Amino acid sequence: MSEFEPDKASAREDLFRFLSACYYEPAPEFAEEKLFDSIRLAAARVDPDLADAARRLGEAFAAQDLQTLLVDYTRLFLGPIKAIANPYGASWLTSPVATDDNPLPAVLALYSEGGFEIDPDFRELPDHVAVELEFLYLLTFKRNRAQAAGKADESAAVDQLRKRFLGEHLGVWIGPFAAAIKQGAETAFYRELAELTERFLTMESALIDLDQSSSNASGTRMD
Repeated sequence: MSEFEPDKASAREDLFRFLSACYYEPAPEFAEEKLFDSIRLAAARVDPDLADAARRLGEAFAAQDLQTLLVDYTRLFLGPIKAIANPYGASWLTSPVATDDNPLPAVLALYSEGGFEIDPDFRELPDHVAVELEFLYLLTFKRNRAQAAGKADESAAVDQLRKRFLGEHLGVWIGPFAAAIKQGAETAFYRELAELTERFLTMESALIDLDQSSSNASGTRMD
């Protein structure tokens, strides 16, 4: 595996959590809790290129009134008739097909394997983009904790689950989802959010592949 850098590792888990929050309805708390300062600081610890994208995201939010953002959010993710960028994985994946009574069994199985529980009162389906980002936050947190404790096998198992999840779910549909946002958004904020999310997930997928390649090479090295 690549060298464990606690500060960067912590920033990566934070960035998943903060990006997840951005896919819920825009609210005054975004500014009050300085969400975009937190995103910018986390992104800067992960990668300089991400820091620039995070800066643009915060500037786009500050430049737009909340009501306009809410209108764009509704157009993009809710309707009124059909969402421009449906925020559910089932809308972008050919299988399995989700229904209200049976929302993506494969996603639920991975959530269960990762120890991720959804509040019974949560109103969204489990394959909502915000939920899938929150799951990646949890897995990244678990992976970081295992690495800090020197538990290589546990860390590798979490990485394998993250790879499966990105390779079968969010990593598959984030591209067309982000493209739909960038094409259909009327505000710069949502275009920047789509860009930052896609770039970060691409980096994470590449990092997991690199870590696993390093682990495999170590495992086959002759003494």
